[in-house]
Amino acid sequence: MSDKRFAGRRALVTGASRGIGAAVARRLAAEGADVAITARSLDTASKLAGTLAEVGALLRAYGGKVALIGADLSDEADRDRIVPEAEQALGGPLDILVNNAAMGVYAPPSDYPLRRARLHFEVNVIAPLHLAQAAIPGMRERGEGWIVNLSSATARPWAGPPYTLGGTGTGTTVYGSSKAALNRLTNGLAADLYGSGIRVNTVEPRAAVMSEGARELVGHIVREDQIESMDEMVEGVVALCDCAPERTGRVEVSLDVIAELGLTVRRLDGAP
Repeated sequence: MSDKRFAGRRALVTGASRGIGAAVARRLAAEGADVAITARSLDTASKLAGTLAEVGALLRAYGGKVALIGADLSDEADRDRIVPEAEQALGGPLDILVNNAAMGVYAPPSDYPLRRARLHFEVNVIAPLHLAQAAIPGMRERGEGWIVNLSSATARPWAGPPYTLGGTGTGTTVYGSSKAALNRLTNGLAADLYGSGIRVNTVEPRAAVMSEGARELVGHIVREDQIESMDEMVEGVVALCDCAPERTGRVEVSLDVIAELGLTVRRLDGAP
């Protein structure tokens, strides 16, 4: 693998003020990509640490172009400007779109607030579709592109009855339902675009990745043997940012991608 395999490519990563999004953006920049990152926290952190400004400073150290786009993915008007601003700042159409941003609030579905449920689907399903639709024309014109959506094992239904539930009980139902919808959307987009050179895949961790958000949600119930490293998750993501045209429409698991392709898990700076 070339240390600069993404040289000459332009990438947009959502939810990149911290966590998996920030890590993916760093790895893409380290391997030569020009990178636009978007999140709500531009230069002031929310209740969780991390801002686009802080991540942008890390990305600029690799020498490529960097664009910071403060935006709320639940707001259609904000979403409308993300891809155009990224393309203008990076100097051309996107080659790679990583839809990482997600909303996750856990509570049983029987009395889950409908307003909050709608917001989950707006952020976790509609926003990835909206950004993909904006990026696809430029990808189609050049005959290639990579769209990677971040999913979750919570998309899978429980077997039963009786039901054996994890530590969160049925609390992941609404979040997992939105991720199941994202998986199906990914598959349909891939089928729609098959033959165009645009690959569309989802990838999920096999185990918990202890990002800032994950620690807030499930850090108190996850055992050490249930944790996957950030480097492993990112390796699975970036593999799909550079996969062959026939690898499309899949719901992938990070560690399985690494094993299948025989990849060496590298650090976020691209070093072995």
